[in-house]
Amino acid sequence: MEIIKSAGYEPVMLHVPGLTEETNKVWTLHAYVEWLKEKLVAEGQAVVIGHSNGGRIALAFAEKYPEKLKQLVLIDSAGIYQNGRAIRFKRFVFGAVAKFGKKITSSQLLRKIMYKLAGAKDYKNANVEMRQTMKNLILVDLKPHLSNISIPTLIIWGARDKATPLSDGQLMHKLMPKSELHIIPEAGHSPYFSHAKEVSKKIISFIKVNGF
Repeated sequence: MEIIKSAGYEPVMLHVPGLTEETNKVWTLHAYVEWLKEKLVAEGQAVVIGHSNGGRIALAFAEKYPEKLKQLVLIDSAGIYQNGRAIRFKRFVFGAVAKFGKKITSSQLLRKIMYKLAGAKDYKNANVEMRQTMKNLILVDLKPHLSNISIPTLIIWGARDKATPLSDGQLMHKLMPKSELHIIPEAGHSPYFSHAKEVSKKIISFIKVNGF
């Protein structure tokens, strides 16, 4: 944010309920889209940067309210429905905890084993409402909607991302008509931390080229 600010822009960090801000409400992707609309109501056209689940929200928002966006930047974005063995097991764990509740959560050892096997550290630390929210989000597949998004979009991806694989970013780029893909070979799921300068400079260049 400091690097982008030094280029003359005014970046604002939005605290997403349940993701970067506590909430006791169960959220759906639709609810998040309407939340983002309220946040941007006074901004006119904005550039929205979304990482992971934030990217999922930004994609859904871009399809529904394209007039609200000048450009879109996705960083290792979620949104492509996965059905591999790892994600199927993760959905199984989420569903089992939701179904059996106290029977599983009362056993600390069993709970830790299930979360570790599922690779669900974020889920382990979430409250009951956020666990249901996360389950709601991973069931959504935005792939059929990507071709409808015609906003200039920069897709930045870490080639070593194990949470949202590079193939997701490549598919998004293929389906979104006004997108460009920038791959960072040594980065994982959060290149805005590990490669902050490269990510920031790419975003600044993209914004300028597209006239913002």
